[in-house]
Amino acid sequence: MTTDCIFCKIAAKEIPANIVYEDDTVIAFRDLTPQAPVHVLIVPKKHMENIAALVASDDDEKLAGHIMKVAVKVAEAENIKNGWRLVANTGEDGGQTVPHLHFHVLGGRKMLWPPG
Repeated sequence: MTTDCIFCKIAAKEIPANIVYEDDTVIAFRDLTPQAPVHVLIVPKKHMENIAALVASDDDEKLAGHIMKVAVKVAEAENIKNGWRLVANTGEDGGQTVPHLHFHVLGGRKMLWPPG
């Protein structure tokens, strides 16, 4: 855990969150400023800054695959059957505002393209 990381603090239950899924490796919770009717963040409990850090880790394929499976579970639990979006912003120019790897599950409305 990184002591000044808000997502590490949420994973450690030091900061409350509206948790929708949790297991040994990830935690998923509702975004405080939702951009869609369903907006859930999936966060690895182990601190890593972004996708580049995930790829550099020894467990990257296992964790990446697990996150994809959790995204499907979250979408099913949230009943967003007509479609949903999975987004991971990387770096400042990519829109990443918290330097801890996280994935946004967005749904409950028609998603437009381009997104931003």
